[in-house]
Amino acid sequence: MRFHRREFLALLAAAPVTAGLAAQGDANAYAFSFARAGGGNVPLEAFRGKPILIVNTATRCGLAGQFAGLEQLWQRYRERGLMLIAVPSNDFGGQEPLDGAAIAEAVRQSHNASYLFTEKVAVRGESAHPFYRWAASQRPGETPAWNFHKYLIGRDGSLVGSFSSATDPVSPELVQAIGRALERG
Repeated sequence: MRFHRREFLALLAAAPVTAGLAAQGDANAYAFSFARAGGGNVPLEAFRGKPILIVNTATRCGLAGQFAGLEQLWQRYRERGLMLIAVPSNDFGGQEPLDGAAIAEAVRQSHNASYLFTEKVAVRGESAHPFYRWAASQRPGETPAWNFHKYLIGRDGSLVGSFSSATDPVSPELVQAIGRALERG
C-alpha cells in the first residue's frame, strides 16, 4: 500500500489522538478534573472512595427546578459521603448565558444550592470536556441529550449509573442507586 505524504502525515497526526482515546477508555473518573467556578481546580481524585453525582446543568433550562432536588440530595447524603458536582453547559438551546461564579451565585439565590459548581464546559461532541468523552466511551447509548443528565460514579471511580434529564433528582431510581453506591465500601 502506498501513501502520499499528506495522507501519511494525517495518519501520523491522528495516532496520538487515537492512543489518547484508548487510554482514556481504560481510565476511571479519578483521571479527570474540572475548573472550579470562581477559580481553582476540582480533581475528581480528591473524592476517591466517595460516590460522586455529576450533573450537567443550565440556569435557563425548563428543568432548572431540578437544582432544588439536587440540593435535597446533597443535604440528605453529603454526611454519608456523597459528592455532588454541577457542571454548567451551554450545549442545549443556549440555556446557560452566565459564566463562572455568576452561575453558582444565581443558583444559590434561586434554589439555595450549596453543592460544588464547575466552570461552564461542553458536554457533548468533539469539544466535550474529557470526563464527558470518557463517560460516553463507558456508556455510549447514555450520553447527555439535554441539560440535567446525571452520571453516578462509584467509590472505585467507575461509572455505575447514568440517568436521563427526565429523571428527577429525588426519584426512587436515583435515590436507590445513590444508596447502593454509598453502601458499597
